[in-house]
Amino acid sequence: MLIVQKFGGTSVGNLERIKNVANIVKSYREKGDDLVVVVSAMAGETNKLLEYAHYFTPVPPQREVDLLVSSGERITSALLSIALQSMGVPAIALTGRQAGIKTTSDFTKARIKEIESEKIKKHLNEGKVVIIAGFQGINENGEVTTLGRGGSDLTAVAIAGAIGADKCQIFTDVDGIYTTDPRIEPNARKIEVISYDEMLELASLGAKVMQSRSVELGKKLNIPIEVKSSFEPFKTGTLITKESKDMERIVVSGVAIDRDQARVSIFGVDDKPGISADIFGRLAANNINVDMIVQNVGHDGKANLTFTVPKNELELARVVLEDYNEKASEISFDPKIVKVSVVGIGMRSHSGVAAIAFKALADRGINILMITTSEIKISMVVDEDKGEEAVRALHQAYGLEKASA
Repeated sequence: MLIVQKFGGTSVGNLERIKNVANIVKSYREKGDDLVVVVSAMAGETNKLLEYAHYFTPVPPQREVDLLVSSGERITSALLSIALQSMGVPAIALTGRQAGIKTTSDFTKARIKEIESEKIKKHLNEGKVVIIAGFQGINENGEVTTLGRGGSDLTAVAIAGAIGADKCQIFTDVDGIYTTDPRIEPNARKIEVISYDEMLELASLGAKVMQSRSVELGKKLNIPIEVKSSFEPFKTGTLITKESKDMERIVVSGVAIDRDQARVSIFGVDDKPGISADIFGRLAANNINVDMIVQNVGHDGKANLTFTVPKNELELARVVLEDYNEKASEISFDPKIVKVSVVGIGMRSHSGVAAIAFKALADRGINILMITTSEIKISMVVDEDKGEEAVRALHQAYGLEKASA
């Protein structure tokens, strides 16, 4: 079997853990698998390098930042190759450039354009384990770029597609995807199989195990992604794969909480064409990401508009909307909210799912401030101090602690 394995920063956090990863890779190799291994920088290394850059200036040049931080993954890849070779396992470490990863020129947040995989395949055919520095590539000018948050996962999935791998395994410090955060709900259960669409929703709604970019690419390339623990490497993890009819039997797959949300409410603006376009146009021009939107018609030709933005963009939103202090009767900014969501492809074929959620929160005296829905998701904004209680209530209401049939 041809497998791409990715090990994150915690898994390669020190020399002993890199040795542990080498032992895992060796065990898979001894089973007869062909392996490409993508590695992150050692835990904390990227932040340390960024601190070095910011010592000289608050805004270091992004081209130089990419060249700097990409070294973390190169160090890990070389060390893992050395460890494997010391165990008698043929291995070779490659940078993103050497692996043929071509990207756009957007420094610190580049996107993969293509992967010229001939060199990877050549080394595989020679019987080597190919170890690739994740999170990086080169642009059309041959300059080093990095892929932004979750970049090593993205590297692994993209390479799996480029070489026609049977599977992409993401090794991390947890043993799979859970029905919700076990730190909030001790009865959370590990999910054995989940669809790309469900995982995309959970990732975008606050689940931190996988970044949505990687899942989206996995769906596009139809690459099965398995999330596993590097500390229990042979324990079954969670398989993210294409949707099957059996999956719809499970109405709700998981509950997510997003604490990185703030609410903006604009009361008493003119209820006429162009107002919403003006407000959201200003926000978009300042790269402020708007999530949930609710508009209500007030009275006397006035309307109320409420939406959410990331917490770290709330103060910028306040500045952008200064002109509306005179055009609205009131503008409020509330950072003390969270978004709680339930996700499941079974919602498409089952009725009454939303009613269960609303009743579960009502029974706990939890007030819902905003609601949005999609085909496989219900999201609700509640007060920050009620967020974890809401997660537990919803998890219990849908019976997620029970093993699926």
